[in-house]
Amino acid sequence: MMNASQTESTAAASVNPGEILRKGREANDWSLAQVAGQLNLPTRTLVQLEAGEFDRLPGHTFARGYVRSYAKLLGMDQARLVEAFDQYTGTNAKGSEVHSLGKIEQPLRISQSLLRLAGLALILLLVGSALFWWQERSAQQGSRNALNLAHVEVDSADGTTQIHPLDEPEDQAVAQALQPAEPQTQPTPLAGSTASTDSPPAREAASAATPLPLAPVAPGTPAPLAEPAPAPAMPVVVPAAPAAAPATAGTPAAASPASASEPAAGEGVLSIRFTADCWTQVTDARGKALFRGLKRAGDTLELRGQKPLDVRLGFAHGAEVSFNGQPVNLAPYTARGATARLKLGN
Repeated sequence: MMNASQTESTAAASVNPGEILRKGREANDWSLAQVAGQLNLPTRTLVQLEAGEFDRLPGHTFARGYVRSYAKLLGMDQARLVEAFDQYTGTNAKGSEVHSLGKIEQPLRISQSLLRLAGLALILLLVGSALFWWQERSAQQGSRNALNLAHVEVDSADGTTQIHPLDEPEDQAVAQALQPAEPQTQPTPLAGSTASTDSPPAREAASAATPLPLAPVAPGTPAPLAEPAPAPAMPVVVPAAPAAAPATAGTPAAASPASASEPAAGEGVLSIRFTADCWTQVTDARGKALFRGLKRAGDTLELRGQKPLDVRLGFAHGAEVSFNGQPVNLAPYTARGATARLKLGN
């Protein structure tokens, strides 16, 4: 008849050590959750340990430590259960002394913290990248809108609205700019035409003066022959009138520099310097279009007209305006699309 130690040794050799631990736990009336809390192990690991599924554990070295800690918690012989584990799994425990692990630290806590930090860093990186992309896109869109206007709407003097694209060919833009400028150039020839109309009377007077000396020559009497001396005085006096006419016509020309620097009563002098392409329209108080067309970068525009002057700019950022020698701030008159409309000389 075998004694108790031989019976325990035989049972250890033939029985799964996890089964022995399970019976010891049940004898102490402990649940798996209570033992898992004591050993700081997942409940799933204890289930595998009691079922003898040691191959599903991290390794025999860790499994042997679990068995030793479990036996210590239940107050059982640790060495005998470790030996039963080696016999059950066919593991040689010599050369690898395994000590009791006590409470096993759970490595997942560190990894979870690292995962949280890595996730937070990734979220911050994505948010920063999105903000940077949005700012760059807004800046590019603003510059594109400022430099590449699709079109500009201009109200003409007759009340109609004209739409002019700023990217139209230069020849077409110049042609359109020159067409409304013809009424402006016509008054200039009118001034010249008035001067030229004055010349025919002078020619007629000269032609009328030339036959005067011939009239006394027609008679054959000697007495009229002595009178040609006063006859030449007539042509001399008659051309004096045309000579005086250019002199009088020249007086406004001499006075024009003074009038160019100082506007007349009720008039205003507008000066615009263009740093970029800009559609421009200027209308005086009578509704007369002083200028309407496309101005290129580097151009200047000098106009004089009846106040107030209505100024419309298709791209206000590319124009520097001054009125009667005083600079004009365009910011209060500039719309969101970079167009501006203002009245000067109210």
